[in-house]
Amino acid sequence: MKRIIALAVSALALASRGLAADATNTTSFPVTITVDASKPLGELKPIWRFFGADEPNYAYMKDGKKLLGELGQLGGPQVYFRAHHLLTSGDGAYALKWGSTSAYKEDTNGAPVYDWTINDKIFDTYLAHGIKPYVQLGFMPEALSTHPQNYPHHPPVNEKADAAAGQAYPPKDYGKWGELAHQWAQHCVEKYGRAEVEQWYWEVWNEPNIMYWHGSHADYFKLYDYAVDGVRRALPDARVGGPEVAGGPGGKFLGEFLEHCAHGTNYVTGKTGSPLDFISFHAKGSPVFTNDHVRMGMANQLRNISDACAVIAKFPAFKSLPIVIGESDPEGCAACREPRDAYRNGTMYSSYTAASFPRKLEIAARYGVNLQGALTWAFEFEDQPPFAGFRQLASAGLDLPVLNVFRMFGKMSGQQLAVTRSAGLDAETIRRSGVRGQPDVSAWASGDQNKIAVLVWHYHDDDLPGPDAQVKVQLSGISFPDGKAKLTHYRIDAEHSNSYEAWKKMGSPVPLTEKQFAILEQAGQLASLGKPETVDVKGGKTAVKFNLPRQGVSLLMLTWE
Repeated sequence: MKRIIALAVSALALASRGLAADATNTTSFPVTITVDASKPLGELKPIWRFFGADEPNYAYMKDGKKLLGELGQLGGPQVYFRAHHLLTSGDGAYALKWGSTSAYKEDTNGAPVYDWTINDKIFDTYLAHGIKPYVQLGFMPEALSTHPQNYPHHPPVNEKADAAAGQAYPPKDYGKWGELAHQWAQHCVEKYGRAEVEQWYWEVWNEPNIMYWHGSHADYFKLYDYAVDGVRRALPDARVGGPEVAGGPGGKFLGEFLEHCAHGTNYVTGKTGSPLDFISFHAKGSPVFTNDHVRMGMANQLRNISDACAVIAKFPAFKSLPIVIGESDPEGCAACREPRDAYRNGTMYSSYTAASFPRKLEIAARYGVNLQGALTWAFEFEDQPPFAGFRQLASAGLDLPVLNVFRMFGKMSGQQLAVTRSAGLDAETIRRSGVRGQPDVSAWASGDQNKIAVLVWHYHDDDLPGPDAQVKVQLSGISFPDGKAKLTHYRIDAEHSNSYEAWKKMGSPVPLTEKQFAILEQAGQLASLGKPETVDVKGGKTAVKFNLPRQGVSLLMLTWE
């Protein structure tokens, strides 16, 4: 515990030095954002509605259940959750980047013994809180692993478990692996009902192009075929996909996988091709710590996405399939805490998230592919001190600023609206060179019946102070031409929707008293910038002016009767 607190204090000190490094340029600059509600661009795809974590057992623990309940109430369409280690052998023990279930053992004669107790507890908790499973078939149970010698069982809770241990190896018997997938899917159908389980995603393994898989590409394709065959035998209409590769296309891996699904010989049936209902890959940014501050690397994440979409676009048979970026984050290790990770507790993480999600859709549109989801690999870490420095949505039961971006996303619906801006960047510019010169002050807008929502962010890759943006949002084409409309302005900045800054103002106490916790719990909720006000709409037009600090995010909600 002392080590964790020391790391958190160190991260705070690093962030403070970065903030003090450049406080000279404080002159605000003007930005004009124009939203035309008469020019819808099609459905605003809610790609934000996917989340996940390495540690499956946190889901049914105290803070895990609380956070799942909040995710289930985000609004909009269905929210999904993905977790590793759903088939990793154990008794429910957990550690950083590790968890376990009792799903599969073998008796003394080598016959399978299935036990779904812990898996049911995980999925029951999801469903009870309005979340549906994004089922990962992995990792390898000890009794099936070709390398069980160093299989972890009870790693230290506060240490990272070995991701490349016995659970990362191919099965000793692919037939038994396929039957495990069949038995699990059949059990889920019997317990939850066919109509329910048909809404889930079923994907095979995690990042088989790196240390999570000690087999060849062909071995993974075989693993995929047997798993999908097993699931489909239980549920013919199950939604199946993969390959969840790291690094966008994962070198040649994604292309080879799609080639196998399109034209390869199925390892189970001997026929041509393999079932594929959605395509999944991972995309990560690459922050660094330089000159006493964190510098984010959004360009790397967008390059991952662009490179993967380019591969998918080359396969006409799959170009229209739904794509889920199965992990889509500013960097690659939620449980790691290095100086480059000091962005996580504050508004750098929230502004990055607001700025990056619309750009993912922009890239997909450029390639003409069907992006349906971008999964945020961040949840919470149980029994840890507040603001310990992990990449998470809430800390010790306290919501972080980034969670409020998803609450903002949840208030957006309907049609995406055309936006122009005087100071924003496009996805291609960020992909090439990041946000290293001028800041990115831009917007994402939606219109739905009697409401318009405009999300505005002020983002820069460098976690340094900078001038406010003097923002003017001009709205036109409003279907309510003349009269009074209600404007609610939600805000994430140092003073709003920010439990972390409130904690620092308290003096960064650890542990927290009940009173302190209650204050911080309230500070972590999505807050408005003042009270809702009434604005005039004339000729279908109105305008809103406000200052937006660097790394701040605003959501303007205009509603009328």
